[in-house]
Amino acid sequence: MKYRIFSVLIQLLIAGSLFSQQVNIIMLETTDVHGSVFPYDFIKQTKISNSLAQVSTYVKAQRQDSAKRVFLFDNGDILQGQPVAYYYNFEDTNSIHIFPKVMNYMKYDAATIGNHDIETGHAVYDRVRKEFNFEWLAANGINTETNLPYWTPYKIFIYKEIKIAVLGLTTPGIPMWLPQNLWSGIEFEDMIKSAKKWVSIIKENEKPDLIIGLFHSGIDFTYGGQTAETPKNENATMLIAKQVPGFDVIFCGHDHVKYNSIVTNVNGNKVLILNAGSHAKYIAEADIQLVKDPKNSTWNKKLNGKLIDVAKIEIDNAFMLKFQKEYTEVKNYVSEPIVNFKNSIDLKDAYFGSSAFIDLIHRVQLYYTKADISFAAPLSYSAKIDSGEVLVSDMFKLYKYENMLYTMKLTGQEIKNYLEYSYSHWLNTMTDENDYLLNYKYDSSGNPVKLKFPYYDFDSANGIKYTVNASKPDGNKINIISMQNGEKFDTSKMYNVALNSYRGNGGGGHLTKGAGLTSQQLTSRLINSTDIDMRFLMMHWLKEQKEIAPKATNNWKIIPEKWVANRRIIETEMFFDE
Repeated sequence: MKYRIFSVLIQLLIAGSLFSQQVNIIMLETTDVHGSVFPYDFIKQTKISNSLAQVSTYVKAQRQDSAKRVFLFDNGDILQGQPVAYYYNFEDTNSIHIFPKVMNYMKYDAATIGNHDIETGHAVYDRVRKEFNFEWLAANGINTETNLPYWTPYKIFIYKEIKIAVLGLTTPGIPMWLPQNLWSGIEFEDMIKSAKKWVSIIKENEKPDLIIGLFHSGIDFTYGGQTAETPKNENATMLIAKQVPGFDVIFCGHDHVKYNSIVTNVNGNKVLILNAGSHAKYIAEADIQLVKDPKNSTWNKKLNGKLIDVAKIEIDNAFMLKFQKEYTEVKNYVSEPIVNFKNSIDLKDAYFGSSAFIDLIHRVQLYYTKADISFAAPLSYSAKIDSGEVLVSDMFKLYKYENMLYTMKLTGQEIKNYLEYSYSHWLNTMTDENDYLLNYKYDSSGNPVKLKFPYYDFDSANGIKYTVNASKPDGNKINIISMQNGEKFDTSKMYNVALNSYRGNGGGGHLTKGAGLTSQQLTSRLINSTDIDMRFLMMHWLKEQKEIAPKATNNWKIIPEKWVANRRIIETEMFFDE
């Protein structure tokens, strides 16, 4: 009798221990870091409160707890933004790149490549990939020669009894934004299609306990007028979370929007979605608890997400000491003088008419292309370069991205349609001088809260004289008076036009939705592309000038002028003063 009681007690203890078997996992994500390695803005040359140096402190602290496994992931767009990235992309190409150095030091477990990483070109991102101690993922980037993924599709991790699959996907919009030579030999599949395929492969071949998505793609699938049915949707994260069963956690990025939410997929299962925003300002954290069910040996999962404010984290001094040499090299680089400005230029002027800031970009574009007309837009929300000595750091204010310079052929009518499209995003249709001039999104009380469309889509033109009538409806705002030299502007004539590669590949829709060109016509209309970026060209041109007084060419203006003058004062104070 005693033996039977003892046997039952043993069985209960075993069952109890099985039921209480728990595994704790922490997953951390950075995304869209854009060169924010150090707590220092190399463009403004000032200290900042966001960097991987602070992320490193948090990761090290989490790893001190031996009762849990800490994974560290990145979701792309590391190689563009701060000059520290540009310096190791294109200036110092002999040293090991700063990002493999830093991310290997921080012991990242995996990362996904982003569109701005691909923007650096094969020579850069192929080199960086070889220098990583971890896998760079993108299952939907397909090698056109082998028909297999160009990057690693997924990575398997095993911790205790838990098998974890991490699937990487990147935004398929890359061919719409970047010249083909930057992504030659690669095709980008629809993310939903690719997710369905690879989740099936992973389940069949790996039988994981957890499937994690690492997507360089945003939440809002309606962005830019897209829908859930749009092929190769730029921001397909939410669509995949709901439509593709199997994922437990999806980390996303690309759109720079912080996000922490649990959604339900088509099978009724919960999916945790996290986005750390951008520029190492936040860390996304997934706290995963797995408890084994002794009845069927499966794992019950408890998921909790949070966003960690990096500004509240101390700088890792060991990190800073480790990379002091790189920090100093980049600081010296951005402090090199380029040219002397006789007057200041301010980007906020560009929202209300012809400006010295944008017209300087036009001038350089026309100089290198010898084109008839130039298109350009603000590439930052606001920026100012003071008079006096202009440094390399200032060039990142003047031209934010590493776009190439295109020359294309457009008819006069296509040029007008292009501008109509641009200003329909840019300007509101005013009914009187009290209406807002710029196109805003409004809150429930009717107050403007932010620009309705991205500022980098507000293209103006140089080489022609024209007016923009803010009182006219969209599609009928532009009146092209003549060429800038006084010659007649002909809507039926073909003109050579200078513009950046993002726009020339269809980015923003100006050439497709605006001018009405097909994707095939975008290719056939291309006359020439530079093989070096616009910022480099501008630095070279400005160095030759030695001293310059940037001025607005005043080749265009918004009318009625009285209305514009009234709104310019009010709206500049509301939205553009720093």
